[in-house]
Amino acid sequence: MSANQTAVAGSPPGATASTADPRAAGSADPRATSATFAVILSLSFCHLLNDMMQSLVPAIFPVLKDSYGLSFAQVGVISLAFQVTASMFQPAVGFWTDKHPQPFSLAIGMASTLVGLLLMSQAVSYGFILLAAGLIGLGSAVFHPEASRVARLASGGRFGLAQSLFQIGGNGGTACGPLLAAFIVVPKGQGSIMWFSLVALLGMVVLFVIGRWYAAQRAAGAVAGKKRTALSTALPLTRRQTGVAVAALIVLLFSKNVYSASMGSYYTFYLIEQFALPVQSAQLLLFVYLAAVVVGTLLGGMVGDRVGRLPVMWFSILGALPFTLALPYLPLGWTVMFSILIAMIMASAFSAILVYAQDLLPGRVGMVAGIFYGFSFGLGGLGAAALGALADVTSIGTVYQVCSFLPLLGLATALLPKLGRG
Repeated sequence: MSANQTAVAGSPPGATASTADPRAAGSADPRATSATFAVILSLSFCHLLNDMMQSLVPAIFPVLKDSYGLSFAQVGVISLAFQVTASMFQPAVGFWTDKHPQPFSLAIGMASTLVGLLLMSQAVSYGFILLAAGLIGLGSAVFHPEASRVARLASGGRFGLAQSLFQIGGNGGTACGPLLAAFIVVPKGQGSIMWFSLVALLGMVVLFVIGRWYAAQRAAGAVAGKKRTALSTALPLTRRQTGVAVAALIVLLFSKNVYSASMGSYYTFYLIEQFALPVQSAQLLLFVYLAAVVVGTLLGGMVGDRVGRLPVMWFSILGALPFTLALPYLPLGWTVMFSILIAMIMASAFSAILVYAQDLLPGRVGMVAGIFYGFSFGLGGLGAAALGALADVTSIGTVYQVCSFLPLLGLATALLPKLGRG
């Protein structure tokens, strides 16, 4: 069965892409009004709030270590509590909401983040710190799968653009988080985290409104027919082909996220060590790199809707290879320029990977989002830890020399069959 015969998530039950959905031809659905565009932008805004608050957890580690006399191992356990709930629970949440959609789970997830922030700001023991970190991570685990589903529902067929707009909110939050931590949390201490609970409260209000829109869309879909046909969840490939394709996508995600971890975690150290930059200047250049990630994510989604997902994946992984190979040997000016190009090119991959995976596994939008957002958290965390160990026994420069070959894993794109328009 070809991919363009399957129903797309968000279509009325029983409608196939070839007959009832203009998205099969790659055109925008005329039903994609300004109202649904506002839903996508609101989700992106909440994604910014969510990821900004998530980024506060590692930012406060030095404060917690000094205040409670923690060892590095204990700090690592806090990170583990956060990462396990943030990444490992996402596929389970996505699997459950695929079968039992919960329009107001988005607001509930943000409420978990709010409680975690309040608890973190007032924690008086190590156990409460672990509980707070777990609640903040749980909020993220609930948010990403269902928010990704709603973004696809509101996309009007422009899946790549919708996912990119949604994703740049998260990228922007990640970029802003360290700045807020540097100017608020670190100088003012643990108690200042309480003020960020107001941000979570704002997110809850916006997500409650989105939940009402989502519930209304589900009710309208129920009028068209209560039962979904087999076409709505039929795999476009055989199980073996699907398994190979998912494995290839994970390899691509590994390549992208481990390199991104090398930049996000160690770029400032590299600039300081290689070029003797002051800390403030290095942090500013990290912010420039993260801003380039936002631009690349948006461009990748827009181009993917026009030319297909596979060309974007080929370009976003292998296209970065010449720049990553050259980066460890460049002077400062070229290093900054090449890092911006690497950020933009590699960031274009994520929405293409996610939308391709959702097309590969129709009817499982939440589970796919949970798996791939979860892998993003997990691979990034594991990659940062492994690269840190490598830097301890060698140097930061060696880390970038080793990581420069990671885009070669983009050759795994050859294992991906074309789906519909690709």
